[in-house]
Amino acid sequence: MRELVFLRSGRLAWRERAAPRLAEPGDAIVRPFLAGRCDGDTLPIHRPVSRALQAGMALGLVDPIVGTICGKVPFQGPFPIGHECVAEVVAVGPGVRQIRAGQSVVVPWAVSCGTCPRCLAGLTSKCATTTRATLAAYGFGPASGPWGGMVTDQLRVPHADHMLVPVPDGVPPLRVAAASDNLADAWRTVVPPLTRHEGATVLILGGGAKSIGLYAAGLAAAHGATTVDYLDDDPGRRQIAESLGAQAQPLAGTTTIGGSYDIVVEATSRAPGLRRALTATAPGGVCTAVGYYLATGTRIPLMHMYATDITLRVGVSHARATLPDLLDFVHRTGFPAERVTTLLADWDDAPTAYTAKTTKVILQRDRLTEQE
Repeated sequence: MRELVFLRSGRLAWRERAAPRLAEPGDAIVRPFLAGRCDGDTLPIHRPVSRALQAGMALGLVDPIVGTICGKVPFQGPFPIGHECVAEVVAVGPGVRQIRAGQSVVVPWAVSCGTCPRCLAGLTSKCATTTRATLAAYGFGPASGPWGGMVTDQLRVPHADHMLVPVPDGVPPLRVAAASDNLADAWRTVVPPLTRHEGATVLILGGGAKSIGLYAAGLAAAHGATTVDYLDDDPGRRQIAESLGAQAQPLAGTTTIGGSYDIVVEATSRAPGLRRALTATAPGGVCTAVGYYLATGTRIPLMHMYATDITLRVGVSHARATLPDLLDFVHRTGFPAERVTTLLADWDDAPTAYTAKTTKVILQRDRLTEQE
């Protein structure tokens, strides 16, 4: 069987490997038929960062936790890549009770058991059962476990009754192709805060975590925010944001009114963007940063935050905890998340398509069987 492997910046390839087997009674084997490129995957694909990050960690300029996620030489190839997919279940172990062969399911990016105290608290990406270092995850390389990547012919999923979340009947799988990570990540930035603060104003600074910012803009508009301002220097993304109900302007040259937004999403993945987002947050508001901030010296305006009672949220997304509500919402409303996709490519073209310099890549192939 084949899996997509990251070799080095700008170069990916198919590699043959042994097919996975059911190792535990609770395992399932799935065949991905849609795979999304996470915004974070573009960091090593579009820039040769491995040696620079290694040197930065050695000099104390880059946080050493990067090495526990991506290896001592971060993103050093070869390793299987990809951690967003919708898959067809092809086999289940004897201990699986809720998932059956033939179902279309979302596979969360992080591996979790569903029964440990952290999972029960909703911290499914910090599962105490599966995590050996910092993360247990697909597509990050061996430092995050032996799980492989999701752009593959077949994938083993442990704790299948917990991990695999069926796509609701009537929902086009393409609509939730990014639910494993980026769409779920966007959900946590705006939906829970809007539930607590009905009619809040929302600001998204886009351009780094490209698709997450767009999903967040659309979800905020769909959940009743009174204002959704989306700032990004890319005109194509601004057009997508407007189609999802946001007001879009260029990021450069646009002045945000300090302290005027109840909910702010920082998706530039840059320290200046983080500081700008915090100063735009209203008293008592919440700012969620979804990018990578690798430097040990990232500065934030702590005294300003203290004086205005601002909450800053950073951290990995807990997609498995979010998926039931997210998929139910898409089922009820028809939320058009597929508008964020800017390249829909054939599965066999993955080595080239996955390197494209575009906002959101989705790979597709046919299912093995027709849906019931």
